[in-house]
Amino acid sequence: MTAHAPPPATSVAAQVAGISHFSMDDLWKLWDEHFDERPGHHHRGWLESRLAYKIQERAFGGLKPSLRKKLEDIGETGILPKPLRNDAQRLLPGTILTRIYDDVEHRVLVRGAGDFEYQGQRFKSLSAIAGHITGSHWSGPVFFGLKSPAAKKGAA
Repeated sequence: MTAHAPPPATSVAAQVAGISHFSMDDLWKLWDEHFDERPGHHHRGWLESRLAYKIQERAFGGLKPSLRKKLEDIGETGILPKPLRNDAQRLLPGTILTRIYDDVEHRVLVRGAGDFEYQGQRFKSLSAIAGHITGSHWSGPVFFGLKSPAAKKGAA
């Protein structure tokens, strides 16, 4: 009789990737293994994302408390700390920006630095796209909500 070694532990990546294939019953069983209580809703995508995070957190460790606090503050206020604001202006390729203007949703794909796609057409700036959509000059970052409009001089 030959002794068999136990199967190798499933990698964290495989565990996370497998979540989307679980039935809801199995998803809830996994939830109960990782959390003390269930949420008041059954939004599958949200459950999957929280489970994926928890599996990774257990394997690799969680966020430092100071970083967690900063992220919670950003989530509550929507305001980035000054040192991060410039980094937020750098859009990663694959990012999709959306804006509803005149009851129409406009979607822009960021292809790279100075390379944007709108309705199959390439543009060098968000401002060019904002102008194309509105027919007038706009700051692209303001139009797409990446920057706040400059405060008017003399405004109280």
